[in-house]
Amino acid sequence: MTRSDTMGVDPATPARRWGQLALGVLAMVMIANMQYGWTLFVGPMQAQHGWSRAAIQVAFTIFIVAETWLLPIEGWLIDRFGPRATVFTGGLLVAAGWSMNAVADSLALLYVAAAVGGAGAGFVYAASVGNALAWFPDRRGLAAGITAAGFGGGSALTILPIAWMIEAHGYQATFLWFGLGQGAVLLLASLAMRKPAAGEVPVVAAQATPAGGAQGSGMRQGADWKPGQVLRSPLFWVLYAMFVMVCAGGLMATAQLAPIAHDFGIANTPVSILGLTLPALTFALSIDRVLNGLTRPFFGWVSDHLGRENTMFGAFLLEGIGILALMHFGADPVLFVVLTGLVFFAWGEIYSLFPALCTDLYGRSHATTNYGMLYTAKGTAALLVPLSSVLQQVSGGWEGVFLVAATCNIAAAVLAIAVVKPLRRRAAGRIEAPVAAPAVA
Repeated sequence: MTRSDTMGVDPATPARRWGQLALGVLAMVMIANMQYGWTLFVGPMQAQHGWSRAAIQVAFTIFIVAETWLLPIEGWLIDRFGPRATVFTGGLLVAAGWSMNAVADSLALLYVAAAVGGAGAGFVYAASVGNALAWFPDRRGLAAGITAAGFGGGSALTILPIAWMIEAHGYQATFLWFGLGQGAVLLLASLAMRKPAAGEVPVVAAQATPAGGAQGSGMRQGADWKPGQVLRSPLFWVLYAMFVMVCAGGLMATAQLAPIAHDFGIANTPVSILGLTLPALTFALSIDRVLNGLTRPFFGWVSDHLGRENTMFGAFLLEGIGILALMHFGADPVLFVVLTGLVFFAWGEIYSLFPALCTDLYGRSHATTNYGMLYTAKGTAALLVPLSSVLQQVSGGWEGVFLVAATCNIAAAVLAIAVVKPLRRRAAGRIEAPVAAPAVA
């Protein structure tokens, strides 16, 4: 933590804690379009340059890989220097990445731009989630969920403006002006972000939540695992595999939603729900972003009360069922909108449950770095997105993709109850803690 981050700090008032959380949410909103708005640019780029859909989606994969696989390094920098300098750096990279997209006339340049933007988004994401966990040790699930909601739902308000601007001014101008605007807001928000100082946040004692919950770490409270120790923990790799399984389906839906709607022949079909009429694809994108944002604080709050593993089981199972229903009934435009909303609602909670559980297990001193290592699972899952395009082209339909995604989600749900929960209980019985230290203030 830098000196400027900690000087002259009194015990935190609720306004100060929630103010820092709000800054993290704002920062997450500014990077949301980089992932969730991407699908709107795929068609225009394909029409402009004649690149294949699979080749364009490689850029999406590179973005996710850069955003996630650099996180352990970025998390170490954030733990060392605080969120201010790192979010500022992320804002510069975000603006540069989308500005490069605007002038990319080759796939090579598009891929470089994706890597630059992904690195910037990773700084912002890790710093925002890490800061939320640091300021709210007493409400980890809720705080991580609210912050992640900015990323999941942040693009909801801009889906229509982006679609309109692409139609009116082209995708290049849209990349440029949205990139510069989002980068500028990040630079301003970073100036007010900081870590809590000693004594500024509550010290949480060991506590077991109802139904075998996960607020207690399952290990000695206050024991802070170093990254090397975390990597030697079998439970970490079980969580990593679950993260990959669940994340892959959601990323596929994020990147391929527009192509799926076009292949179903319903992308431009008007849909009326609750008095609002929009084309099916636009309606789905808008409602999906809202639900993908709401699910994160909702399931985070639920997990604070019912336990992380129990919440994971219910959410992942719901996700698998939703994907299967979308496969069978998605050709109906109304059901396409409703079911994609269900899929995103049951998917987005991974970005609140996994960071909260990771911090429960391995402590707060290295929370950003440790979750950064777990978050690389998102990059691993992203490698499957281009494969979904290949599988669709080979099979001539999306059924195989849907079946694989649904199977992975159901398997992760079973692992949460059958493997993770018993392992944590066993660890609690042995009180395994590689580094016993006083609770970090």
